[in-house]
Amino acid sequence: MSSTQPQTTATASPNQTRITKKIATHPTLPLHRRKIYLALLSVPPGRWTTYAALAKHLGTSPRAIGAAMRLNPFAPQVPCHRVLGGGGKLLVGYSGGDSGAKNAKAGVGMKRRMLEEEGVEFTGEGVAQGACFEGFGVV
Repeated sequence: MSSTQPQTTATASPNQTRITKKIATHPTLPLHRRKIYLALLSVPPGRWTTYAALAKHLGTSPRAIGAAMRLNPFAPQVPCHRVLGGGGKLLVGYSGGDSGAKNAKAGVGMKRRMLEEEGVEFTGEGVAQGACFEGFGVV
């Protein structure tokens, strides 16, 4: 199976199967971004990962991950809000799929609220609690 073909399992929800197919069949999405978005689908609600962890898994750079998150046309179905800075720091902006978002500070607040709604807890300094998710699926 090609790395850009939808990979579904018996446990995949219908919504996840649909978004996986959308990613795999998007007519203009570069291969490296397809791989990033497909890997990100592995991060379950209530968990978080880092730009560096996702980059390491895919053999790319954290900046490439950041660029893909900023340009994510599938947000929030492809949960870019679950990608945090090193050590779980919530210092990194979030545009909610709007690559033209002007207020990164407001975006960080939105990102935090979305994660808190999923059960992620933060310290007073804005650091996510719990372990960084690194159990990405095969891409």
